[in-house]
Amino acid sequence: MASEAELTPTGYIQHHLHNLTVQVGEGGFWTLHLDTLVMSVGLGLLMVVLFWLATRKPTSGVPGKWQAFVEICLEFVDRQARDTYHGPSRLVTPIAITLFFWILLMNLIKMIPADFIAKPLELAGVPYFKPVPTADVNATLGMSISVFFLMLFFSIRSKGFGGFTHEFLTAPFGKWMMPFNLLLNIVEWLSKPVSLAMRLFGNMFGGEIVFLLIWVLGGAGLLGALAGGVFGLGWMIFHLLVIPLQAFIFMMLSIVYLSLSEEAH
Repeated sequence: MASEAELTPTGYIQHHLHNLTVQVGEGGFWTLHLDTLVMSVGLGLLMVVLFWLATRKPTSGVPGKWQAFVEICLEFVDRQARDTYHGPSRLVTPIAITLFFWILLMNLIKMIPADFIAKPLELAGVPYFKPVPTADVNATLGMSISVFFLMLFFSIRSKGFGGFTHEFLTAPFGKWMMPFNLLLNIVEWLSKPVSLAMRLFGNMFGGEIVFLLIWVLGGAGLLGALAGGVFGLGWMIFHLLVIPLQAFIFMMLSIVYLSLSEEAH
């Protein structure tokens, strides 16, 4: 039975913004967001299965509908990656495909009302469940940090460790301004994954709050239900543009950063 706080609009919103967590280690040293882990890993596996189904029985003539759709999507991402990245690596297109479609699937969970997922789980004994992984900053930071390490890998592989270190200390002001170069490059490199993570998280988390506010409005009598339906439909249509756009921006910026990391300065 819901507590008194959960029956208020503020309590309702806070309840749906609370992650299902578990403490790991002595004294709760490490906190895992189980809902984010389950949804992100599950959607990643779903992406793999959907692509596998398209390639299980490929035809060279007239492809099936699903195969044709997947081929169009993959060709679109591949074209964007080739137009943006000018280095020799063949890993960029698989990275771009993984980022775009994985983030797209995670964002699309927002189209399912939160109660449709959380309420059945509550009846099963799960007190909290936040279904949209990209509305959790831990998920977006995890992806952006992975991109950061890929940037380091691409840069060191292209320039060598010595060349990377020399450029990090001497660009852009020359060797006599080494402390300023070091400070500027540290800020530049760290700002990229932070901006990647916060941009995606901010858009998805903000959209989640607006959806919850609209659902609260829908519970304020007949007039509120009508207004909630109208606003909810409008916000959902708007988010149908935001969801793929945010996945596309994350993918494109990641490719740009990988390309820049290989260029000499």
